Amino acid sequence: MIDLLGSVLQDSGPDKSTPEECVPLEVGVPEVKKSFKGRVVLSKETSDNWYSRGYFPHFDGEGVTQHVCFHLFDSLPQSLLARWREGFCGTHASGVLKPTEVSSEWRRRIHDALDRGYGACFLRDNRLAEVIENALLNFDGERYTLHAWCVMPNHVHTLFTPLSKFKMSKIVHSWKSFTAHECNKILERTGKFWESEPFDRYIRNQRHFQNAVAYIENNPVRAGLCEEAEDWKWSSARLR
Repeated sequence: MIDLLGSVLQDSGPDKSTPEECVPLEVGVPEVKKSFKGRVVLSKETSDNWYSRGYFPHFDGEGVTQHVCFHLFDSLPQSLLARWREGFCGTHASGVLKPTEVSSEWRRRIHDALDRGYGACFLRDNRLAEVIENALLNFDGERYTLHAWCVMPNHVHTLFTPLSKFKMSKIVHSWKSFTAHECNKILERTGKFWESEPFDRYIRNQRHFQNAVAYIENNPVRAGLCEEAEDWKWSSARLR
């Protein structure tokens, strides 16, 4: 079944699920692939593999460690995003905030909103969380080095370094395509599963790497889903 990760699958059209606050469920302890070792690979200093796809520029270089977050299609209400964009346009035009400050504040609001649990929160279902985690671990050591991850109720955090000949965008697309297909099958539903555009940042140095690991693994604690990072079963924290 995991072999499907190597193929290109497409998310279907929009779904009409009603947003609602999600409630964490008790989870079991899944069996983890042994290749995950929490290895550190820092980013290269120079590359020209930048491209733009929407609000943020993205970096797609090979061998560059990146923090990528992808989320369910209904986890960020469009009305909320539209209100933020309108506000940011005003502050930027008036010179109140610099472009880098706008980007930083936008990211902060995005992650805070995701942690509030908007949408159907499909990933609180243990069966789906296991599909996601297994997909992340499947090509660890073959297509990328996976350093940290966390499956939240409506979004997923990953920290990984693409290996030679594999790019971030292709890796993330493979994860999303495979898991959308498998999760929809489990839920006996059709339609869009993931939002099309992920949020990503490349890692600048050792300190940035350590901060990214801490942020990812402590996400369930910040969101009030558990008391200690290692208590969250769908995360690399339990293996530290």
